[in-house]
Amino acid sequence: MQRLVLNLQNCYWIKSLEKELDFSDSKTFAIYAPNGIMKSSFAKTFQDFSDNIETHDLMFPTRATIREITQENGEGLNVEVFVIHPYKDDYKSDKITTLLLSDELKERYQTVYQNIAQKEQGLFEKLIELSGVSKSKIQEELLKSFPDINEVIDIILLIEWEVLDRNDPKYENIKYEEIFNDKALEFLQTHQYIIEQYINKYNELVENSQYLWKDFNHYRATNLWKSLDKLKFFRWWHKLSFHNKGNWTYDTDIMNVEEFNIKIQEEENLLYNDPTLKTTLRDLDRAIKNEQLEKLRDYLFDNREILPVLTNLAHLRKQLWIDYCKDNLTEYQELLEVIKNGQEEIQAILEDAQNQQQWRKNAIVEFNTRFSVPFQLKVDNVEDILTKGVEPNITFVFEDQDTGDRIEKGKDKLLEVLSQWEKRALYLLNIIFEINARRQQGTNTLFIIDDIADSFDYKNKYAIIEYLKDISEINNFYQIILTHNFDFFRTIQARFIDRYNCKMVIKTRDRILIEDVECLKPFEYFKKNLHINNTILIASIPFVRNLAEYSGYNDELNKLTSLLHIKNDTDNFTIQDLQRIFRIILKDKSNVVLQDPTKKIINLIFDLADQIIQDTTTTIKLENKIVLSIAIRLKAEKIMIQQINDQEFVESIIQNQTIELIKKYKELFSNEVENIKLLEKVNLMTPENIHLNSFMYEPILDMSDEYLKQLYNDLPTV
Repeated sequence: MQRLVLNLQNCYWIKSLEKELDFSDSKTFAIYAPNGIMKSSFAKTFQDFSDNIETHDLMFPTRATIREITQENGEGLNVEVFVIHPYKDDYKSDKITTLLLSDELKERYQTVYQNIAQKEQGLFEKLIELSGVSKSKIQEELLKSFPDINEVIDIILLIEWEVLDRNDPKYENIKYEEIFNDKALEFLQTHQYIIEQYINKYNELVENSQYLWKDFNHYRATNLWKSLDKLKFFRWWHKLSFHNKGNWTYDTDIMNVEEFNIKIQEEENLLYNDPTLKTTLRDLDRAIKNEQLEKLRDYLFDNREILPVLTNLAHLRKQLWIDYCKDNLTEYQELLEVIKNGQEEIQAILEDAQNQQQWRKNAIVEFNTRFSVPFQLKVDNVEDILTKGVEPNITFVFEDQDTGDRIEKGKDKLLEVLSQWEKRALYLLNIIFEINARRQQGTNTLFIIDDIADSFDYKNKYAIIEYLKDISEINNFYQIILTHNFDFFRTIQARFIDRYNCKMVIKTRDRILIEDVECLKPFEYFKKNLHINNTILIASIPFVRNLAEYSGYNDELNKLTSLLHIKNDTDNFTIQDLQRIFRIILKDKSNVVLQDPTKKIINLIFDLADQIIQDTTTTIKLENKIVLSIAIRLKAEKIMIQQINDQEFVESIIQNQTIELIKKYKELFSNEVENIKLLEKVNLMTPENIHLNSFMYEPILDMSDEYLKQLYNDLPTV
């Protein structure tokens, strides 16, 4: 991106803004905007652009909005836009995982688990067929059956020895879904006593059976019959001898499947014709019918042989999956093999992830070296981030430097004890996560930075400035730094931004203008122009007065003070008098010649103030604000001196004249509430900015000139 072309109409508070920013020589712009002019609306508009949502006029949402943000050729941006707000307490970078784990590690991990997922799917298809469980619920039901385990892979490993124990499956013909759906399971648990009656009677009959016993009941005999048929056991002239429990003799030889089935059916008829067993079955039938569980009733009565295994549902639940796996041994063994083969690779990946801790080497180290905070950070769940895709679990470690005691806190608890700037520092940490991840990924990014250093102390403010400087040196990063703090603006210009790329905002009645900045070094600018511009001439008075004070020119100091306060000689002070003082103090300008030498300075001040308030353009011109501030104070003091009408009192004031006049005015005119409020505003807004601390001119520059204009207008005419 060489140029950023903006055409914004009715975007929040921006009525109209057309501007082209040239990034070809420098990838960073700084824009100073007084409060309430443009800054927040500009950032919000770019946030909407980034989020791909509409922008609208804040007060008149029905007005047509234009939001054209393009490159020099009219095409869309080839960079991502990321807006950094002053502070968002709920902001969390979604790039932390990217910083924590490299793409190479994630690719290795995904390869292992893709192989596992493929074999897992092959086994699941078989388990779904046998169990009757739907595809969407198969994993959920497996985990329900093994409640102490959280992963299906761990279940596969756990049941290995039972699946591979060479014993035939016992219950693979039972449909899991018929027994363990919610309604059926609730019924079986609620009516367990009926089932137990049935089972007790059944076991009693089996013990008295001629050929069956507890471990070889109807269900086991039926399964044996099916297995023999499947193996074609009798085709090779094998035979099966039935043992008569009464005399321990082998009285029957079975030569084919049909004979075996007849023998089992005979035993089954003897059992199921028992009156007590029939009664119990009838009770079970009534209970099921009353519960409207016809499907369960039909299944149990069609498969009465499974009733004896319902005594321990938890055990049966696990055993069913084991038997299903036994019945599909090939698919199970293939899955088991890829899991075992992948375990070593996964362990190596996790060790590499722990060793990398890339975020510590970048974001955290960067944060800790720049900012002073009473905590350290760590991540506890690197494995879960990799294996489960969960967010990093960041904890904050506090250490008492005196005792060495350490305690860990989560973010919510941390916010309860941090100061406001420490919370902002934590927000900055997330911003650093985001920026470092974009740098690592090589993402072309335009950062819109909205007063990020606001409310920080100077130490941390300078740390932020140095970080922004580092960002400016990254090839694929662009910045537009917005601020309403002129001190911050002037500092970043001095540190790393070309003067041409420093802009200021001017507001007219119908549009926003972004222009070149004029007052980065105002006193130098003032000295060059004070003889040709009366506004600059008057604005120079506080600066020259400071020089007189610091240089020991006491007579000149007192005379200049009479231009900032109403004194005996204030009304008679002329431009010629000011020229003489400037020649003494500004030695390099000893030949300075001022226009209209006989004009009274106080009249010039009020004339200039009247001109300024007629101009509807909102600018950051320092000279205008200083002139307005001087005029406001002089006007207010004239009003108070006239109403107090005590010249002896006025002349007795040695310092803080405006404050002392206000005190006296409040004492004499306590009922004039509105006038007192107005005078207190004057004292609040105009003192040191045009007096002793005038070299620290940033506060008055940051002040809205609209406020100063209104304050000047609100004061009565003198």
